[in-house]
Amino acid sequence: MPQTSIIQRKRTARRRAQRVARRVLPFLASLFLATPLAGPVTKSMGGSTPSGVASPRPALTPTAAFGAKLRAAYDALGAEKQGLRFETFAKAMTGYLNLRQAGKLAEDKQLLTVVDFDLPSTEKRLWVLDLAKHEILFYTLVAHGHNTGENEATNFSNTDQSNMSSLGFYATGGEYQGKHGRSLKLEGLDEGFNTNAESRSVVMHGADYVSEDFIRQNGRLGRSLGCPALPMDLKDEIIEAVNGGTCLFLNKSDAGYESRFLSQAAAILAPMS
Repeated sequence: MPQTSIIQRKRTARRRAQRVARRVLPFLASLFLATPLAGPVTKSMGGSTPSGVASPRPALTPTAAFGAKLRAAYDALGAEKQGLRFETFAKAMTGYLNLRQAGKLAEDKQLLTVVDFDLPSTEKRLWVLDLAKHEILFYTLVAHGHNTGENEATNFSNTDQSNMSSLGFYATGGEYQGKHGRSLKLEGLDEGFNTNAESRSVVMHGADYVSEDFIRQNGRLGRSLGCPALPMDLKDEIIEAVNGGTCLFLNKSDAGYESRFLSQAAAILAPMS
């Protein structure tokens, strides 16, 4: 009989434990599901920045900072919409800044005239930029020299009687009345490329052959004896605006043109305006 009593007590204890488990387990399960799980723990790395805090940007090099300033000036002018390529603008601006630093331009005018002979004569390829007001004052046609090419400008010279255009940087001079009427003297500043401009009578003037009508009839503009000739309906306004010591740049890529004024060393230090 004692054996039977022990067995009965074990059975009774087991049934009691099962009843307790049936009551407690659902509660534990609900408690577990209601408790949010902890997110993954990220170990902090030496020198890492806390989440949400921006890392300090490395300082720009002088060359990169100069490029950023050129791009900002280009965008402020809206030059891309007016067909002026950034590469041409950057060269023109670099020379302009160097010439200002050298005291070769008037201090009271911040004008830069760019002619891009990478473009054919049938396209507008002259821009007058007001760098102080961030405006493009003129965007128009311009002729090249007779022996520089037909529609495309391909040959350039600093030689008298060559009847070719001369590349590089110029400073505008004074006005005068010549065989083409109101005209503007130009001083070539790039030794070996355009310094004979005065003796060759390379000047800025108007010409009837610089017009859309001439293009329609001939498939290109007429050509000068080396002068950057302008449309007759704009020549007075352009000459009035750019006379007296402003910068003119005639560009052509891959034509062997080199200039000390294209050095960034001094231009980087010059104020943009």
